Amino acid sequence: MAVVWRAKRLTIKGWSSEAEGFRQRARPRRLQRRQLSIWLGGSLLLVICLAAAASWWGLTLEPNAMNIRERLLPPGPGHWLGTDHFGRDIFARIAYGSRIALLVGGGSTLLAATLGASLGAWAGYKGGWWDELIMRLIDGLMAFPGILLAIMLVTVMGPGLGNTMIAIGMANVPVFARITRGVFLTGRNALYVEAAHALGARTWDIIRYHILPNGIGPILVQATVTFATAILTEASLSYLGLGIQPPDASWGRMLKEAQPQMGRALWSVLAPGAAIFITVMALNLMGDAIRDRLDPETR
Repeated sequence: MAVVWRAKRLTIKGWSSEAEGFRQRARPRRLQRRQLSIWLGGSLLLVICLAAAASWWGLTLEPNAMNIRERLLPPGPGHWLGTDHFGRDIFARIAYGSRIALLVGGGSTLLAATLGASLGAWAGYKGGWWDELIMRLIDGLMAFPGILLAIMLVTVMGPGLGNTMIAIGMANVPVFARITRGVFLTGRNALYVEAAHALGARTWDIIRYHILPNGIGPILVQATVTFATAILTEASLSYLGLGIQPPDASWGRMLKEAQPQMGRALWSVLAPGAAIFITVMALNLMGDAIRDRLDPETR
């Protein structure tokens, strides 16, 4: 019996060592994948930010300057990405559109995260009828698809930069509210929260120093996803004529204006489409990297 037990023990130990060796070999691959996401996403996002800064500091051509004699020029030394049907420099308009995209994406994400996290935190921590009231309101907002809710709000408030930012932010409030509520429902029953209560800590201090720091990971990941979604929504609204109004440049508006010239000037469509694709992909890569960094199971 002792020999059999010892053999089984050796066999199990062998399995465990083999599994441990597999985990050790897989760890460098996970680290490389995470570092690649960080570097690639950060580099692409840096390019967009530099383009926005160049437009802000006046280092590009005037985005709204028209020159009929230079209509639909292909990419070249004078115009890196060519010109559109009004003779406007496409690179200058892409750079100006990056300012609009980052401003709308950042502002709407900040609005959605602040309002949604506040509602979700209050509902999850207080519970009871506060939870029922707030979550039924959130359920009512979630009954509308985000893009339809944004279109409805912009139609009521009117087009423009500020109204577009508010509409997209309000459309993303329910997502942050639900995620934050889940974090607080889990955190309020944790042992460290009970210990803080026993020591006489105030409610706001418990939320700020204990629950929120331990559950900030899902909120940050959702913020990157919402940022990318906000850029796509702004481009969609501008394409429909409900977002940024001419003559200001917006990537969605540029796609709409370049659509009739697709057969003659393909670059006028590819440039704003590539800008949207690169920005959204960079934000998604950054979100994946943040998730891998903050998630204990993935780490």
